[in-house]
Amino acid sequence: MRSLRPRAHSIKVTYLLTFCCYGTHLPGDARGWVDRTRGDHRGGYRKPSAALERHARDQMRQAPYRLDKRTADTVLGAIREACVARDWQLVAAHVRSTHVHCVVDGDERPNRVVADFKAYASRVLNQAEGYQKRWAREGSTRRLANSAAVHAAVRYVVDGQGNAMAVYVSSPRPDGTGL
Repeated sequence: MRSLRPRAHSIKVTYLLTFCCYGTHLPGDARGWVDRTRGDHRGGYRKPSAALERHARDQMRQAPYRLDKRTADTVLGAIREACVARDWQLVAAHVRSTHVHCVVDGDERPNRVVADFKAYASRVLNQAEGYQKRWAREGSTRRLANSAAVHAAVRYVVDGQGNAMAVYVSSPRPDGTGL
């Protein structure tokens, strides 16, 4: 069985990770949406489709899940705990009512990081409020190629999301990001 722990010779990479709460961004959504069945999850958005959005809503097994300030703080704490346990550096995070953005340095596959963040957060929330579906499937993982991209992503996560809900920014790093 393969260990989920990173290998000692792995190279750390910085990613902008985004994942949504269940039912808050459906296929056909007027804001645009990603058709994962076509394999274009790293590409652009599809055009809105009210009929498709209605169909997706009809398929839902529960009401959309939204985070309030208390649960957003809980999710942020769980993400920070996951980073400590996995030896990832959380550069910045912003937990919103319908989605989560994180900038993370790590040497694990980004989809694994997203899955661990969701699992850690769900575990704590399940203890507090019982089980329910909280997260949409998968998430967006964008590799940040250089320090300018990391800095721009941190600014977007921290300052580009409207009124702050649950925000974390690491102390400044030598490359100037994390401010």
